[in-house]
Amino acid sequence: MADPKTEFIRNGDVFFYKYVKDQEIGDVVYVWDIDKTYLDTNFDSLRGLLKTAFEKAFQKTNVPGTATLIRAMTKSLDSSHPPAVFFLSASPPQMETKIYQKMKIDGLNPFGMLLKDNLKNFRPRKFKRLKHQVGYKVQALLELRVYLKKSVKMVLFGDDSESDAVVYSLFSDICKRRLKHVEILSILEALYVLPQQRQRIMELQALVPEEDPVEKIYINLVADTDPDYYSKFGRRVLATFTTFQAALDLCQDGRIDDESLLMVARDMINNYSFTPEELAKSFEDLHKRDFLRNETQNRLIPHLKENGFLPSNFASSIHPVKTLQKIGEKILGLNIEDPWVPDHIDYLNDFR
Repeated sequence: MADPKTEFIRNGDVFFYKYVKDQEIGDVVYVWDIDKTYLDTNFDSLRGLLKTAFEKAFQKTNVPGTATLIRAMTKSLDSSHPPAVFFLSASPPQMETKIYQKMKIDGLNPFGMLLKDNLKNFRPRKFKRLKHQVGYKVQALLELRVYLKKSVKMVLFGDDSESDAVVYSLFSDICKRRLKHVEILSILEALYVLPQQRQRIMELQALVPEEDPVEKIYINLVADTDPDYYSKFGRRVLATFTTFQAALDLCQDGRIDDESLLMVARDMINNYSFTPEELAKSFEDLHKRDFLRNETQNRLIPHLKENGFLPSNFASSIHPVKTLQKIGEKILGLNIEDPWVPDHIDYLNDFR
């Protein structure tokens, strides 16, 4: 488990490890899910769980490009306080040391880590709870929100294997009080959240400011989910097939600079066998889904070509142009009726 000097707090299933002092945390916080979002782990079978539990820190593999992207994101571009990064996982606290060591190998400086007391679920009658993460993750995010300052803005990273878009959006709705208490409890019960977790979540809602801290949500597609499914969560949710796509959008939003984008592309080609043609396919996919503004494409395509990260003959396709505008960190398209954050999300009907 953690070094004895590491501070951690336990509330139910949530172990919250803190690696920095409160006053060192600024106004921008990134939260990265670990499994299948930062690390390429396999929790789909008991064998995969055991392999992940026993492998050493240096044996753990990254989702291509993630370590480079996280390092770039946590550089301070225009602030006296660099963005803070916290990690979230359903891994048990007994793995904290190995995961932390892996992060240090990758040159990361996490501000904290949230882990799940999951070993107790390694029993025949409780095995299903290993994969029921909504209650744990919503509670963990609220525990973190209580710890952060009122003005914080959060960018959340997850994947499509554990309903992270549901978790992150529900967390946002709970903070903003978009749902009545009875609605929250009904949704949580339908999503297999245990009674004690539901009670703790409602207690935490009373402690957090009535503000929506969530600015953007990135979902790494690892389970063949149609990206169009995520439109029901609003335009702040971006489903990505590669880390390069997340880096393109972060660069467009000014969260990383152009050189950092090139570093992510270089990492994916040099260390993960991606080709310029594959990066071009990722670029074109975002373009077709109208997530890249023309000015972004005009600025970045020459740099990517010059460095050999896009084919020299690459040009984004021509298709009906939608009017795009930027308000703060929000990229607004022609379909203004499609809200940045919906007033009501249908959490209980999954159309995937």
